[in-house]
Amino acid sequence: MAIEVVNRQRRIRVDRRRVARLASDALAALGRGDESVTVAFVRDAAISSLNHKFREHDRVTDVLSFPAFAERADDSGTENDDSLGDVVISTDTALRQAREAGHSFEREVSELLIHGVLHLCGYDHESDSGEMNRLELKLRRKLLENE
Repeated sequence: MAIEVVNRQRRIRVDRRRVARLASDALAALGRGDESVTVAFVRDAAISSLNHKFREHDRVTDVLSFPAFAERADDSGTENDDSLGDVVISTDTALRQAREAGHSFEREVSELLIHGVLHLCGYDHESDSGEMNRLELKLRRKLLENE
């Protein structure tokens, strides 16, 4: 399992090791500890562009998840990719939301990361009668109790 953290913005400092550790812990808690995820940090303009291109929503959002295909094969026909996909977080929006909620930027990023990882694992709060929300709250209590 590998967690890659990519910082494509320079406005706000991101603790890559902390993010990677939380992503790894969230995957382990979901029974997906052997899979990989890439987490990217961008500004509002970049996430708005992604939201428009891939979801046809012409607006800024806080987090997007891009699940990988469940199975991939290389030219030899064997599976070679254990990646669940990518989570993209807007640092601009995360900072605004953190201020509004009265907690730290790091806490907001943690909550967004857990949310994004759940989407990569197939959960969908728009259609699952609250299952994802309940699991997200459980993971927050378990993984973020000291924040």
